[in-house]
Amino acid sequence: MVFHPTLKFSLIALVPLVALSVAQAQGGAPLAPSGIGAMPPKTWVDKDTGHRVWRVSDEPNSGAFYFNVNAFTPDQTQMVYSSPDGIRVLELATMTTKMLVPNAPPPAAPAGAATTGRGGRGFGGGARAIVVGHKTNSIFFTRMDPATRSNAVYKADTHTGDIRKLIDLPPRVSISSVNADETLGAGTYNEADCPGGDPNAPNAFLPAQPGGFGRGGGGGAAGAPGGQPAPGVADTPGGAPAAPDPRLGAANVQSNDKGAMMERRLAAHIPVVFFTIRLESGHNGEKAGTIKVLFHSTDWIGHMLFSPTDPNLIMYCHEGMWQKVDRIWLIHTDGTQNTLIHKRSMVMEIAGHEFWGLDGKTIWYDWQYPKGEDFFVASYNLETHKRVAYHLQRNEWSIHFNLTQDLDLFCGDGGDSGQVAQAPDGQWIELFRPGMIGNTDGALNDPNFFQPGVFHSEHLVNMAWQDYHAEPNPRFSPDKKYVFFTSNMFSGSYVFAVEVAKATDLKDAVSTPEVAKKFNPEPPKVTTTEK
Repeated sequence: MVFHPTLKFSLIALVPLVALSVAQAQGGAPLAPSGIGAMPPKTWVDKDTGHRVWRVSDEPNSGAFYFNVNAFTPDQTQMVYSSPDGIRVLELATMTTKMLVPNAPPPAAPAGAATTGRGGRGFGGGARAIVVGHKTNSIFFTRMDPATRSNAVYKADTHTGDIRKLIDLPPRVSISSVNADETLGAGTYNEADCPGGDPNAPNAFLPAQPGGFGRGGGGGAAGAPGGQPAPGVADTPGGAPAAPDPRLGAANVQSNDKGAMMERRLAAHIPVVFFTIRLESGHNGEKAGTIKVLFHSTDWIGHMLFSPTDPNLIMYCHEGMWQKVDRIWLIHTDGTQNTLIHKRSMVMEIAGHEFWGLDGKTIWYDWQYPKGEDFFVASYNLETHKRVAYHLQRNEWSIHFNLTQDLDLFCGDGGDSGQVAQAPDGQWIELFRPGMIGNTDGALNDPNFFQPGVFHSEHLVNMAWQDYHAEPNPRFSPDKKYVFFTSNMFSGSYVFAVEVAKATDLKDAVSTPEVAKKFNPEPPKVTTTEK
């Protein structure tokens, strides 16, 4: 990725405004919170790390996708993200954005009702992005007809803007992933919502409820990705959602009592069905819209994620407190080879926040042996069955990790002291360079052993003013020059990018938290999030 000459000119023109924003943040007149007033600076160098940061999005409460959901087009020229106004596309060559799928104006809320102002993937209404295709330059999304409350799957070409409707979804059904050849979607539904048992029978599902898709087959709220909690809404004991905190932004916000919610949902043992649904007609005469049941379960099934390369392979997880479940699984789309990927060998050992390697050959995940004490990023290769574990220090642990295609760089989004690592100094966007531990010749070894390595870390962005109730979800640009992330440090959320290479010009080096305080004076609340 390189900056386009026209963009350089526009940024030069913005320098006085950027300089004014930074100067004010360093001690001049206070700036209004960015969600309702001044925009955060377009760029600055983080003086604590020496890396240049760019604000990518201009829309308050915009946000990048969840860390393990593909956001880049196959031609590697665009990244898709969500905003309250709809689904937007970032042109990587120029770092400019355009609207792709606008949201329709929301209906008027009843008097006294709480509203979120959210839209897009992980947001509350409008077009809900699912994933960027692995085969075509397109974004898959769902949109509900506000009159009929029927939900449909669409595909939008990220270059031309052409939108094609693929299928209508049955009432109370949603999908959270699309396969590598873009012919199947996957999700879960509540068994009680399909009383006759056959999802392909006429009128098989109960009508949609006025407030949403149904009763949460995946355990999450309507529209939430992969059966996750509803964004920005507390899971209150009485069942009524609390008003969202506008400072958190709108992307991947966790409920205030996530741990307690997870305990309640796991204990409920709600009967669910894990399914695939055809988005296109099949070569053997399969009709678009046909549902195939993979299995029934009273466990909490979530985080369905198709392989980026094998259209017949799905990774999914058993949700719940990680020490109480065998979390990471693989299954084929014909329902066979349902396989546990990591089997624990210690009480309180945990593994989770799994994600695919970009080549589709390896599954990666956060492994703690035991929980909260010793930290690794571990992997399992589907072809060789080789296992690798890179060790991290407590302050290097991150809520989410990501990687490059060639595996020579990893990144993480850190975490505050309330997260499982209880890190005293963990609030950083981190860069990791992996290295294997040598001198193993003659050591006892076994094909089932983990091969040991270690991460060598470098701070990229000081995130001390981030409220980690909303997760940054980092990812590398395809050319490895940037790490994209979402942050609410400036009040509300925006998409940012930090340069992987150190900055050579430090004239505009400032403290990121000190700048953020001028836009968002109230300190972030420490999370109490357990896994």
